[in-house]
Amino acid sequence: MSKYIDIAVNLIGSALEKNIDEIIQDAAAQGVSPLIVIGSELDESEQAITCCQQYPQQLFCTAGVHPHHASEWQADSSERVKRLAAFPQVVAIGECGLDYNRDFSPRPMQRKAFEAQLALAVELQMPVLMHERDAHEDFLAILKEYRPALPAALLHCFTGNRQSMQAYLELDLHLGITGWVCDERRGQELAELVTGIPDNRILIETDSPYLLPRSMRPKPKSSKNKPQYLPYISAYIADLRGQNHQEFAQRVYENSVDFFGLNKREDFSLERGEPHEAS
Repeated sequence: MSKYIDIAVNLIGSALEKNIDEIIQDAAAQGVSPLIVIGSELDESEQAITCCQQYPQQLFCTAGVHPHHASEWQADSSERVKRLAAFPQVVAIGECGLDYNRDFSPRPMQRKAFEAQLALAVELQMPVLMHERDAHEDFLAILKEYRPALPAALLHCFTGNRQSMQAYLELDLHLGITGWVCDERRGQELAELVTGIPDNRILIETDSPYLLPRSMRPKPKSSKNKPQYLPYISAYIADLRGQNHQEFAQRVYENSVDFFGLNKREDFSLERGEPHEAS
């Protein structure tokens, strides 16, 4: 069985939270393990760490403040993120970035929180997991200042155009691709672009419980997306790229392990393809 890592699961504060055991087990049965749980604000990041502690090596998480919550950024927020990032369960700073589509937080506040978290990722030398929607120019301008000092940077749920993709690849970003690519209405441009992402820069994700792949047949009874559907997304992308399903899955798995530094952990074995107890 191919191995997968779902790099973006909204497990806390979503429709998935009440069935965590089932979500993890159903995903693992399809070869999807571990899961990276997204922290989108500070309290949620704390809850994500607690959840990961209950499922060691099955769950890892991020710690940060999503642009929707940027108005909550306080003078002590950087210190709070820094404390959270010290937990071994935290493998990246984020989800941070800019979202000018919904503007749930004022744009100046979004930019301030984004810059602060990039600076923190540089200070801690941790990967950063980012969000960008309808904010390409500002996002790129801010990111360019910090990218040379960042160890690794991921734009998750990429849905941009060719121009933005090229700009992000020039900055040596990893790009996360979701089931959006399976949507014959909204995902056509992404389906064309996904062939141009280098093998060593593509990651895959569900962003569950959102973005259920529309092309799945039989169609799931629930509209909730789940990590267990990641192999379908992987195979769909491999077909678009003209690549062997298993070889593509293995390459993306290795990209994910490398990006989050899982290969540097004593409790994770890339060779075995599964977590194990440290000797």
